[in-house]
Amino acid sequence: MNDFASPQECREADGVPVIEARQLVKRYVGGDGSVLDILNGVDLTVATGEAIAIVGQSGAGKSTLLHLLGGLDRPSSGSVSIAGQRIDSLSDEQLAAARNRRIGFVFQFHHLLREFTAQENVMMPQLIAGVSRAAARERARELLSQVGLERRLEHKPSQLSGGEQQRVAVARALANQPLAVLADEPSGNLDPHTSERLHDLLFEVSALHRSALVLVTHNRDLAARADRVLRVHEAHLVPADASLEAAERRPDE
Repeated sequence: MNDFASPQECREADGVPVIEARQLVKRYVGGDGSVLDILNGVDLTVATGEAIAIVGQSGAGKSTLLHLLGGLDRPSSGSVSIAGQRIDSLSDEQLAAARNRRIGFVFQFHHLLREFTAQENVMMPQLIAGVSRAAARERARELLSQVGLERRLEHKPSQLSGGEQQRVAVARALANQPLAVLADEPSGNLDPHTSERLHDLLFEVSALHRSALVLVTHNRDLAARADRVLRVHEAHLVPADASLEAAERRPDE
């Protein structure tokens, strides 16, 4: 897949995974020379429209894996491909362009630009990708309507509730019709009722836009909604196991 293939062309490429990771390793070297493998030999393939939940203990490497899959970080070794294009060997500029065009991110903290309105926040990734201001404005309006914020277009983040800010973040993640949405504890700061509504929204809009969904979560109910549940355990990615799940449950859950 060349650098300029559109998300729609990528979706229509038969047999090409949305994301493919092979033998990913991420290690850190301490000041004393000690080596810590956060991830070691991780393989993962994500298909178009597939929903995958990644679980595991705090500090196991779940967020690190998500950052590698989305090109926010580079592996120590191994490869990551998006729609058949290796991204781990791209220049920083090429990587930023590929990430902006093909991957949408939703984090625990929404990271909205506080000086801009909801509509302007959703426009921003499109403007960076070279979309005209008029087209970006119209798509932002459409996406914000899909997440129930058609009456909040001109509100700034400080004028929105936590749940509304996360819905803006979901709309922003979908702005460039990404092949995949990567969500890292997306409801971690929300109350249970608002969290459930956000979970429904994530699955609904991902299905509507045919985007794969990769979730890092401690929420067992959210993980159970995914097509597959995988666990980061001792630097490896393995199928979730019920006995490990029981052993790793936090006391407040």
